[in-house]
Amino acid sequence: MPDRRPTPDRGRGRTSQWLVLVVAAALVVGGAVWLSREPGGTRVVRGEASPSSTPSPSLATTAEAVPAPRRPGAPVRLRIPDLGVDAPVEPVKAPDRTLVPPSDPQRLGWWAAGAKPGDAEGSALVAGHTVHTGGGALDDLEQVRKGSGIVVRTDRGTLRYVVERVRIYGKGRLADDAERLFSQDVPGRLVVITCEDWDGTRYLSNVVVTAVPA
Repeated sequence: MPDRRPTPDRGRGRTSQWLVLVVAAALVVGGAVWLSREPGGTRVVRGEASPSSTPSPSLATTAEAVPAPRRPGAPVRLRIPDLGVDAPVEPVKAPDRTLVPPSDPQRLGWWAAGAKPGDAEGSALVAGHTVHTGGGALDDLEQVRKGSGIVVRTDRGTLRYVVERVRIYGKGRLADDAERLFSQDVPGRLVVITCEDWDGTRYLSNVVVTAVPA
């Protein structure tokens, strides 16, 4: 199989593991998060919680989404008809293994170094911010049900997925399952993630929706 995406570390699995640990923590606290590699291993370092789902610009880390080139087959739009979701998707990078979705909560971010929707292998990861006062494209993601459809439009055509699993992860738990949930070594699938359970200061949980080709 041709090499479809960059693997800056030792294999797709390890690259995916480092990235998704950051995604997990960032979406839980609603702030920017980064990884610190130490001699004893890799640990997650969390920034301060932000009063909204937008990463805090005061943190000395990636606070805004970093655009990536739009390569052939990249997702352009994502629809979840049962929720009335119809949102544009932008390719984003993960510098320093930190993935931040577009600051506009009506726009979603696709991890451009991972699988594309329609790829035979890998999890195509799409993330978006949730707004506790309303207005985010994925605010009601937890309400989607198994068997619901998700439609992804690319510059090469339209792809249809069926929701296989909807799960809400409490703080810290997502990082434990990150390698499995966002693996790049599985049959092609779509993974959509956002925040959940606003407590007045931060988000306590994440919603992860896994869908397979229809």
